[in-house]
Amino acid sequence: MVVLSQPAALEHCSLIKTCKPTCVFTGIPVIDLRDPEAKTLIVKACEEYGFFKLINHGVPMEFMTRLEAEALSFFNLPQSDKDKATPFGYGSNKIGPNGDVGWIEYLLVNTNPQLTSLKTLSENFCYEVNDYILAVKRLAFEVVEIMADGLEIEPRNVLSRLLRDEKSDSCFRLNHYPPCPQLQALSGRNLIGFGEHTDPQIISILRSNNTSGLQICLRDRTWVSVPPDQTSFFISVGDTLQAGNE
Repeated sequence: MVVLSQPAALEHCSLIKTCKPTCVFTGIPVIDLRDPEAKTLIVKACEEYGFFKLINHGVPMEFMTRLEAEALSFFNLPQSDKDKATPFGYGSNKIGPNGDVGWIEYLLVNTNPQLTSLKTLSENFCYEVNDYILAVKRLAFEVVEIMADGLEIEPRNVLSRLLRDEKSDSCFRLNHYPPCPQLQALSGRNLIGFGEHTDPQIISILRSNNTSGLQICLRDRTWVSVPPDQTSFFISVGDTLQAGNE
């Protein structure tokens, strides 16, 4: 999930040298999870793009909006208060060997166990994170079981069983891209949110607000921007699933 505290802050970054100029890509597959043909469409999208947008996913919108509100409250705390959550997954990044500046702070937690023991986070924040994680995990189980069907992998729950395991390394990452008031300090270095990477998991389930920023790399190595949609989820094939089917 991605949270931007001040969308207008992007308007002040026009002078920053970006790493990869991109165009908005409108060809991303959109799949209705309740479509009888979802199995076939998901497999095709994974083969052609490794990425697709999912609608009718079953995660209540109120879970998303409440979590986003709590996340903003957390990230707007004084830095000293946020630093108290460092042992539990709070951090920020400086990315890249060329001195690129990671314009990001985040909260990263393992989804097993749940967060009820994180005393440095507010009770409401823990409650909203737990609700969101449970709903998205159910979605993840359903998606990977549909993938297994489409790939004719047996048994059907071979992938979801890995995610359900108490020792699963499934994680929840909440990214925040704050305003950047001191552009002069960059001295010509690149300003990036989260650097170019692949995900090691089976799949990644992504959600953002209505601010653009997410990019994917197509087969021809062209980087394109993904149009934001705060009501949907984006599914990205991870290294583990890709390697398992090569």
